Amino acid sequence: MKEKFIQETTTRYNYKGEKLVLGKAMLDKQVIPEAEISIPLKMINRHGLIAGATGTGKTKSLQILAEQLSMQGVPSLMMDIKGDLSGLAAEGENNDKILERHQLLNIPYQTKAFPVELLTISDEKGVKMRSTVTEFGPILFSKILGLNDTQQSIMSIVFKYCDDKALPLVDLKDLRKVLQYVSEDPKGKAELNENYGAIAPSSLGAILRSIVALEQQGADKFFGEPSFDPQDLLQTRDGLGVINIVRLVDLQSKPNLFSTFMLSLLAEIYNTFPEEGDSDKPKLAIFIDEAHLVFNEASKVLLSQIETVIKLIRSKGVGVFFITQIPGDVPEAVLSQLGLKIQHALRGFTAKDKKEISKAVENYPTTEFYKAENLIQELGIGETFITALDEKGIPTPLVHTYMVAPMSRMDILSDSEIDDVISNSALYETYSQDVDKETAYEMLSKNLQQNQETSSTQSTTTRKEKEEPSMLESMMNSSAGKQLQRSIVREGTNFLFGMLGLKKRR
Repeated sequence: MKEKFIQETTTRYNYKGEKLVLGKAMLDKQVIPEAEISIPLKMINRHGLIAGATGTGKTKSLQILAEQLSMQGVPSLMMDIKGDLSGLAAEGENNDKILERHQLLNIPYQTKAFPVELLTISDEKGVKMRSTVTEFGPILFSKILGLNDTQQSIMSIVFKYCDDKALPLVDLKDLRKVLQYVSEDPKGKAELNENYGAIAPSSLGAILRSIVALEQQGADKFFGEPSFDPQDLLQTRDGLGVINIVRLVDLQSKPNLFSTFMLSLLAEIYNTFPEEGDSDKPKLAIFIDEAHLVFNEASKVLLSQIETVIKLIRSKGVGVFFITQIPGDVPEAVLSQLGLKIQHALRGFTAKDKKEISKAVENYPTTEFYKAENLIQELGIGETFITALDEKGIPTPLVHTYMVAPMSRMDILSDSEIDDVISNSALYETYSQDVDKETAYEMLSKNLQQNQETSSTQSTTTRKEKEEPSMLESMMNSSAGKQLQRSIVREGTNFLFGMLGLKKRR
């Protein structure tokens, strides 16, 4: 059985091109040094999944993949929700446990620091990643807000109106101001109704409320200029791929903002990267930690958009990897697109847990060497089930794997070390300064002010015309005018009496 296992494993995990070495196979809980477990570099764009219960070593597997890719000159982008990936920028430490692990693996251990860029979309320290509302476009922006079909069509009209009027939509206050202008200002309402048709105020109000809800999650920090260029994720230094870490610790309670950011970034990468086809080396790998935050709060329309992007983005030379606790956190339509699966231990404490274990095992190739449903609950830290795609796209056998140790620090950086990484950044200066040019907000604010001033002037003129007496009124109200009025009345009375043949009594 052992010889058959070694024969099958070494044959199926043997590739002609470059590879990423993850560890050695295990059988009957014993490490088999002859059976190396690796994945072909060219299949990284077939996406992947890293799953397992809390504390089973998912972060270390993620760290190993990023290191191996960097060594091959492939940059990566990592979503750091828990804040424990910054240690990639520092050299690891040699200790007895790591030496013992690598002796079993029969692989020399070396420590190494990797080139890192720390990025942020919130108040965390790092290179600011922004996007403009215009870059999102009406359809994607509507999906993020969860708008219905009618409201989405209104959003398309508003974007068209801004395009025709040369009103730049950069941040959320620009969009709010436009919606207020076309719904409250008489001139704005008239322009919209004349050229695009009438819009129900209730629909505009619903859109405004959705924007305010997005702002409350901190999206106002994400929308702005300068826009982040996805090409800046493709840096290499001294032949090593740069590991871009987006620090998202303060977004755990803001899943809508996180999913918004992820979808926009994937869409931007897909729209801007050229077609690569099946190249021998991927252009970029994206790792999304705590992936359930993307999927749990996403609407059906948003999920559909994510599924579409995942299916198409591999042609751009980009691989996307989801890291979560159970495979069931990822929708089946997305899960079916993931070629690499690294499964850490799952715990069957409840009936629901046991169902999730059965579902997870069903997603893997069958094997005669393991009782997978039992072994998956017994995997130790740094042990995984692995199945991948070989260079022909055929799934490899499911193998119990003893993983190599990360070469970088398995801990976070200190505040001073984070400052050092940022000070050595090639991107920080480019994106650190806010660009505050005249946009729709300022332009419409001026229009509203001018309209108010014009309206106020017209109102004042009308009031003055009513209040100021005419020349005749002024003359008649004077003492001379009053005397003249009495004389006219007296003479008129005498004339009337004379006509009637009457004499006025004295």
